[in-house]
Amino acid sequence: MSTTKIGKTPGRPRKFDAENAVTVAQRLFHARGYDAVSVAEVTAALDINPPSFYGVFGSKIGLYNQVLSRYSRTSALPFTEILREGRPVAEALTELLEAAARLYAGNEMCTGCLVIEGTRCNDPQARESAGSFYRAAERGIYDFIASHYPQEAERLTAFMSVVMSGLSAKARQGYGVEQLLESARLAGLALSATVPNRLE
Repeated sequence: MSTTKIGKTPGRPRKFDAENAVTVAQRLFHARGYDAVSVAEVTAALDINPPSFYGVFGSKIGLYNQVLSRYSRTSALPFTEILREGRPVAEALTELLEAAARLYAGNEMCTGCLVIEGTRCNDPQARESAGSFYRAAERGIYDFIASHYPQEAERLTAFMSVVMSGLSAKARQGYGVEQLLESARLAGLALSATVPNRLE
């Protein structure tokens, strides 16, 4: 893990761990949303001054972009693992919804999906940044469905997006894991009624 010297404390240089800073910022953005977190709060949490912050990240949106990248690598749903080749479509999509329910409500301090909630923020740049990750996830779902049921891919992808957005929103409103899982499983029944729970 590399560190960059970006300032001095009396008697010795201060080292700034950019990777740790992104981790800390991820918790702030996830817990409170992009709009509610100020640069002053980020610098206070990191115990650095604003010039040091801007020297490393350039801007708040620059930091947010790094947070989104980190989230997609380390904290987001394991799309590739769940939507792997050879799995029945309804089974895999239901597992994805159940995994979303557990992830979105599994941490009381950071509920919902960082990406989905980012697409609802007021800042247009942040909204677009989150939207690019959201569209990539939708694309993965679409491609998985289309590989077996191309005629159903568009509407089932839209259905998955609606359900996952709802799970994230309800997690933010305080719904617990079991409540979200019940909704995810009901959605799974609808999926099973639409496409066979086997490969064709």
